[in-house]
Amino acid sequence: MTVKPALPHPVTGAAYPSPVPPGTHWPDDPATARTPVAEQAEDVVSLAVSASDLHQLTARQSVCRACPRLVAWREQVAGERRRAFADQPYWGRPVPGWGSDAPKVLIVGLAPAAHGGNRTGRIFTGDRSGDWLFAALHEVGLAATPTSTSAGDGQGLPQARVVAAVRCAPPDNKPLPSERDACFPWLVREVELCRPSVRSVVALGMYGWNAALRAFAEAGYSVPRPRPKFGHGAETVLAPRTAGPPEHPGQEVLLVGSYHPSQQNTFTGKLTHGMLEAVLDRAKTYAGLE
Repeated sequence: MTVKPALPHPVTGAAYPSPVPPGTHWPDDPATARTPVAEQAEDVVSLAVSASDLHQLTARQSVCRACPRLVAWREQVAGERRRAFADQPYWGRPVPGWGSDAPKVLIVGLAPAAHGGNRTGRIFTGDRSGDWLFAALHEVGLAATPTSTSAGDGQGLPQARVVAAVRCAPPDNKPLPSERDACFPWLVREVELCRPSVRSVVALGMYGWNAALRAFAEAGYSVPRPRPKFGHGAETVLAPRTAGPPEHPGQEVLLVGSYHPSQQNTFTGKLTHGMLEAVLDRAKTYAGLE
């Protein structure tokens, strides 16, 4: 790993190298220098399953090195940096789930953007897709502010949580099937830990839809047959196969699909602000939030 000289964080002004080492007080960094690191896919399984809460899980997610191609790419991007952000440090690590520790609404996307989450350390933050998502979340009352530009910027999701199916920025935004599968246990455990509170799920794009169906099935929910097909506004109810322990009662979860707020979809009008807001509002209403 080639570490670039330290540069000031755009919010705090503290200097960090790129990539950012864990335990150096980057805003909202859940990890420390002692956080165990997954070096291969088998480690992801054991570290995910043994995580006792979301803080421990996200700390372990944020230092994962199980996929050599993704590690090399995310760190290369962090070292080279885009000209527009040449004066900023890049996170350059996996981007963990972020938001409420007891979310009513869970949002599942594909992966961090190379110069978005891979730069800021927060999912859907610092890129055009995130601009659309957080503006819509704020419009329906799920986000504290309409913008999400940097970790530590005051944004908050008091009733929602955003996660990615793949936690590292992939080349060309296309993770390999092996990388998707290696990362999958992180998502399953996050779903399990959110189970006591979550009531609705918004899947961004077909990739997010399929990842959500797989993760909830693995976490103990029944997926209808035939398998529900993705579409904007598509809905399906996922019922728990067992009631669960008294402290974690199982309840049905509504899965709603949305076109991904990628530039390809937003520039062409395939996805409008109103369409995205309608899906998020549907999820919010089903979750019992007013």
